[in-house]
Amino acid sequence: MQAPLMNMQGQEIGAVELPDDVFNIEVNEAVMHQALVRQLANKRLGTHKTRTRGQVSGGGRKPWRQKGTGRARQGSIRAPHWRGGGTVFGPQPRSYAKRMPRKMRRLALRSALTVKAQAQEIIVLDELSMDAPRTKAMDAMMDALGVERNALLLLPEANDNVELSARNLPYVKILRANYLNVRDLLGYKVIIMPKQAIEVIASFLGEESEPEAVAEEE
Repeated sequence: MQAPLMNMQGQEIGAVELPDDVFNIEVNEAVMHQALVRQLANKRLGTHKTRTRGQVSGGGRKPWRQKGTGRARQGSIRAPHWRGGGTVFGPQPRSYAKRMPRKMRRLALRSALTVKAQAQEIIVLDELSMDAPRTKAMDAMMDALGVERNALLLLPEANDNVELSARNLPYVKILRANYLNVRDLLGYKVIIMPKQAIEVIASFLGEESEPEAVAEEE
């Protein structure tokens, strides 16, 4: 699959070949959904907590005697049906983390990249460099590329000038290619990357990066 190769002035100067084993596979929507749910679940803190009747202060004395008062028998004023009492089956601290095999996580990334490539929502730049942090220059480049909505800018490596230039643009998110994730791929309309980032992505998502299975000795 090919994608147009652009320069920072928004001019198409050629085409670049996208690896078919990463950007042109059979999309697996179920795995993409599972990877997204896993990522959102792993982000949850799980620090919510309510107190049971044994954890609420007070209530150590029986409020009145068992018989003879004409009222219902009570053992504590901190029982769940009393105001100020404990909570029954309330939330307790827990981990929402979900596990997912590495091959499935990589399949989800390849599927998301394929969806973006097929929708022609990937812009490849011949280079992306700036002499100094300039937000106005980054905004002008986005206008020249026709980016009006939210965009994900993938970098092959750390670049302080580029990162600082895009940091104040509310519709642009900077992400290094080796931190690629399904949520950002599906959450942003346009993916912008220099051609060097394609090599980084192919290095850990391509078929050659998958370790070969080693037969166990009997």
